[in-house]
Amino acid sequence: MIFEDMDRIVFAGDSVTDMGSPTPVSEGPWDNNLGDGYVRQVYALLGACYPEIRLRITNSGVSGNTSRDLLERFDRDVLSLNANWVSIMIGINDVWRFYDTPGMADIQVSEEEYGNNLTKMITDLKKQPQLKGIFVMSPVFMDINLEDIMRRKHESYRQVCEKVAKENDTIYIDVQSEINEYLKTRPATFIAPDRVHPNPVGNVLIARAFLDAAGFDYEHRCREING
Repeated sequence: MIFEDMDRIVFAGDSVTDMGSPTPVSEGPWDNNLGDGYVRQVYALLGACYPEIRLRITNSGVSGNTSRDLLERFDRDVLSLNANWVSIMIGINDVWRFYDTPGMADIQVSEEEYGNNLTKMITDLKKQPQLKGIFVMSPVFMDINLEDIMRRKHESYRQVCEKVAKENDTIYIDVQSEINEYLKTRPATFIAPDRVHPNPVGNVLIARAFLDAAGFDYEHRCREING
């Protein structure tokens, strides 16, 4: 696994990251400080399977954020935390604003701006000397039907995300592909009733995609116990 003792990992994003955590920044095992989403699952699995590695997990997700919103608070809520690892998962609201507020052009984020916002975040992170790596997780829409107008638009933003992530030498996690594979067996409502906000099963799928990219070994603790 790529994480080392005393590393700090910051998860930046929107409601899919936030999931009820105190905003804008929260951490620690107390009450529900990490929310009910994939960040909490990552924290639990790392703590359970790698007890010898002390990690500081921080949730910097804010519900409703577009990439523009996240960029506006990035200095305060991400860069100032001096993390060793930062995960960025943003974009579904950039898509959603075209459909839930179609008449509000001033709050909509174009594909071009979305790509520029991601690039700016990554560029600023790379200037930090303590940084070890950046994860970029694709925005997720819990549906595989590309005939759906919102799902089709989401796919174009996901492609922008992948392009920016790979061009800037980050660890790109195509969470949408993981979801698509799962949805070959189960319907979208089984993991996200509104196709955007994951339930516990959907959150485990996202957490697993992140941990796989980090080199998580699910048998690590078992080998430690058995010698």
